[in-house]
Amino acid sequence: MIDWRGAVLGAWRGARSGPTVTYGLIAACCLLFVIGPVAGLNPVYGTGDELLAAQGAYFRRWGVVPDELTGGEPRALLTPLTALFVHGSWLHLLGNMLFLYVFGAMAEERMGPVEFCLFYLGTGYVALSGYALAHADSDQTLVGASGAISAVLGAFLFLFPRSRVTSLFPFLFFLPLRFPAWIVLIFWFTLQWTAARAAGAGPGVAYLAHVVGFSVGFLYAWGRFRGGDRVKAQAAATEGESQP
Repeated sequence: MIDWRGAVLGAWRGARSGPTVTYGLIAACCLLFVIGPVAGLNPVYGTGDELLAAQGAYFRRWGVVPDELTGGEPRALLTPLTALFVHGSWLHLLGNMLFLYVFGAMAEERMGPVEFCLFYLGTGYVALSGYALAHADSDQTLVGASGAISAVLGAFLFLFPRSRVTSLFPFLFFLPLRFPAWIVLIFWFTLQWTAARAAGAGPGVAYLAHVVGFSVGFLYAWGRFRGGDRVKAQAAATEGESQP
């Protein structure tokens, strides 16, 4: 006979002792995506043109619109926070949540749950605001958690530079290869920096938000933990992809 009560209690204790903020952020993003219009699962938003109109209104209400934010509209000042929990597609959501799951747990363990939560929200706000300031005249909506997750990657680079990361590189036929975190994350940052210089303010990936988030996250970890112990030995292996 299966002890369901014991299994549930064990899972609950494990969740409470684990990276609760990381898991909570993932759960919140997934839940809001599923019940929102973008997933296409909630019948309240209709179908066809009605659904497309609902999606557009949803992005403009909760996402960052640079010309509104820089114009000082009071409502727009909160959108760099709300946009962190809005995603534009299933692929967008799953890619971001994978990286948050892989890198967030260790960063949260090092910072502690309260500090990590404030770090995530604060750096995410700065990353999206930085993109908006650089494209102040744009009316293209910006959504997604990648600015905050990029900050987590930057902090991870400082805190766990030699932790082993299993990555999948498309140009190597998606072979899983293991490298120290500092190699993977510096390579990733270089790609984002190169793409940000070539990208405009139109639809697509907001690479500049990634660059700002990563830089702020690294500088925060450097200022906050430079006098303490860093994990220089090889830590437990983490797994992820080469691109968030």
